[in-house]
Amino acid sequence: QVQLVESGGGLVQAGGSLRLSCVASGSIFLINVIDWYHQSPGKQREMVARIVGTANTNYADSVKGRFTISRDNAKNTVFLQMNSLKPEDTGVYYCAADQFLTSIPKYWGQGTQVTVSS
Repeated sequence: QVQLVESGGGLVQAGGSLRLSCVASGSIFLINVIDWYHQSPGKQREMVARIVGTANTNYADSVKGRFTISRDNAKNTVFLQMNSLKPEDTGVYYCAADQFLTSIPKYWGQGTQVTVSS
């Protein structure tokens, strides 16, 4: 089993920055793919960033050039650096992980709230 705990959310003005963290524990060897998902109120959860292995990254078009996903294996932590935040970035951000590429990751964190004021 794998446990994921997110932190770093909060309230920020438009144009500001936040850095989210996702700490993994348990059977870390099962993790090769880590995603960050965004869920706005009343909308479906959307994957915004993915890291495969240590450096292969992908981003949703909505966050390209503004968000950066990175991984610190020594600390079992994945980060999401969010810059130039917009009000539409508001929502709950979830960290999700799996051993393989999949449309629905097996392991999920509890989420962290991000609110961007205009």
